[in-house]
Amino acid sequence: MVSDAGRAYGRVFVISGPSGVGKDTIKNCLRKSGFPLGFCVTATTRPARDGEEHGRDYYFLTEAEFRAKLDQGQFIEHAIVHGKHWYGIPIEGLRAGMRSGDDVLVTPDVKGAATLRALIPNAISIFLAPSNMEELKLRIADPRSGRLEDLETRMRTAGAEMRRMGEFDYLVVNENGKLEQTVEQVKAIIVAERLRVKPRRVVL
Repeated sequence: MVSDAGRAYGRVFVISGPSGVGKDTIKNCLRKSGFPLGFCVTATTRPARDGEEHGRDYYFLTEAEFRAKLDQGQFIEHAIVHGKHWYGIPIEGLRAGMRSGDDVLVTPDVKGAATLRALIPNAISIFLAPSNMEELKLRIADPRSGRLEDLETRMRTAGAEMRRMGEFDYLVVNENGKLEQTVEQVKAIIVAERLRVKPRRVVL
């Protein structure tokens, strides 16, 4: 729902967790299932991986393009991730997601999730965790993941990020081979939040 001023109203669901835990996989499963939910597309300066599409998975930008949008105040949150590539959440992307589905899902890294919670206190946060760190390491080390070159950095960061799960509203464990179960748990959280007597809606 949108006001005359162009603002958007609804719930903001934040799914975060260590790199390689499956945030984008969960988002894509929700989208493909037709589950009623809007999605915010993140901008990044990293190259697209196999199967990824500009405007669907990410907005793939050059560093100059990213900095121009940053200077224009187009990002509600941004950061350099793993000391390498810029990531940013467009404020209009959040609004567009809310307009398309009343509620919107966004998948920042753990630091970005903390920034969003500070800026949007009513955001509903879900920490997505691996069943153990060795399982996460195997996912990151998979040559198809595009993350192998940063394995050591990502694992160090993941250890610190796991210690922040207590900052989140919900915890969902994404076990290998149980993707469908994980997606259903995320859906259950979204449905439960929609049934609250006092909904945690936000205005952007």
